[in-house]
Amino acid sequence: MPEPLASRIRPTALHDFVGQEHLVGKGKPLRVAIEKKELFSFLLWGPPGSGKTTLARLYANAVGAEFYELSAVDSGKDDIKKVLGVRGTLLKTKPKVLFVDEIHRFNKAQQDFLLPFVERGDITLVGATTENPSFEVIAPLLSRCRVFVLGELTENDMEKILTRTKLKIPKDARDWLVQMAGGDARQALTVLETADKLYGKISLKSLKEAVQSKHLRYDKKGEEHYNTISAFIKSMRAGQSDAAIYYLARMVQAGEDPKFIARRMVVFASEDIGLGTPTALVVANAVFDAVNKIGYPEATINLAHGVAYLAQCKKDRRAYDAVFAALEDVKQFGNLPIPMNIRNAPTKLMKELGYHKGYKMYPDRENGKDSYLPEKLKGKKYLK
Repeated sequence: MPEPLASRIRPTALHDFVGQEHLVGKGKPLRVAIEKKELFSFLLWGPPGSGKTTLARLYANAVGAEFYELSAVDSGKDDIKKVLGVRGTLLKTKPKVLFVDEIHRFNKAQQDFLLPFVERGDITLVGATTENPSFEVIAPLLSRCRVFVLGELTENDMEKILTRTKLKIPKDARDWLVQMAGGDARQALTVLETADKLYGKISLKSLKEAVQSKHLRYDKKGEEHYNTISAFIKSMRAGQSDAAIYYLARMVQAGEDPKFIARRMVVFASEDIGLGTPTALVVANAVFDAVNKIGYPEATINLAHGVAYLAQCKKDRRAYDAVFAALEDVKQFGNLPIPMNIRNAPTKLMKELGYHKGYKMYPDRENGKDSYLPEKLKGKKYLK
């Protein structure tokens, strides 16, 4: 099978790398680390196609390490063991760099398994993630890694990468491809290669035809992604369990991160269900916890269970509406004086000044006389 275009034009030296100047420009942290051949574990957090895999390879090559690559999507402990060996049998002649793509897909047990090897320095871990590592990587592992944040490639960066392909691309096709890819070099190169293979030439029409593939239609940063998650939420909101499960199935089939889906369910449980069925938040959190521990494919069942429950719950957005109404008043009026009777009075002077004076544990809430709201807002009703 021929090597993909993106792989064929991958730079082998740092001076050929395009983009991420804040990390690899002169005097910038990752360039300095590479030039000094400093051995340390780190995470690359950034959008798809921004250069994470390329930087990992360049780093491993610079420090003279054996490079091993795993995808967290389809790898487990056994795959990690094959790379790491067992303690006492690891060869120390050359350092080992283990690159884990989409490390956020590793569940807690898998990350825990990896931790001692990183801790002892048996391997140098380079993880790539499109998700915030603060939420997706366990704290002990995160504390042993530096985090480098990558940004989307600029249009100028994309132009340079397309030029490197040496393919003849008309200006209108090039402009459209740069806009469509939205900073994702890998996607742009995949579409370009598909159009070239299928139609024998690059044109605006052939590029648009190439984009019709299922995989590209559900790009995680593209319109289809947002349309599907929107349909998913709206179906649960309307109590349409069948529709919600269908859109769930579409996301699962497309390889959407199960934790992304579960997070949206946790938000939905408070935003849309709220006081209507208070246990919804408990269930949604339980689903997220199960997904985090189990991962695909079994996590699909946990997600379906949660979706069916949330869709059928009684809905009540009063808490959601209340807090945003209160936020508007905070923005408009600033920090209004807190009533004296509910202020804290830890010192004698504060008591003498009237702090806490007249406080009632069970005030009269019926006529609003004993409202705890600031004077300017007395009588205001947020939770209606």
